Amino acid sequence: MNRMLTRTLAHGLAALIATAPIILQSARADDTPQSRMAACSKANKGMKGDDYKKAQSDCLKKQDVAEAAPMTPQQKMSMCSKKNKGMKGDDYKKAQSDCLKG
Repeated sequence: MNRMLTRTLAHGLAALIATAPIILQSARADDTPQSRMAACSKANKGMKGDDYKKAQSDCLKKQDVAEAAPMTPQQKMSMCSKKNKGMKGDDYKKAQSDCLKG
């Protein structure tokens, strides 16, 4: 019975892994540059000229930042280590702690 359950779970996991890219792609299908531009344009309706261009630029930049994947703990540790290179002892520990919290 245990072997059967393990085999069933393994097959289910394999199916999930195989379909994940399709699921993720369909979830982001409506996140096209055109749809993002339209959302920003709607938010900035009524503005004209340079004010409109600046607001559009800021809006699209905010969306790009929001879409950026967060760092993994390993990436964050590596970035903090590079940033604090050359420090020693308690100064290094404090700088690492502050960097990893922020």
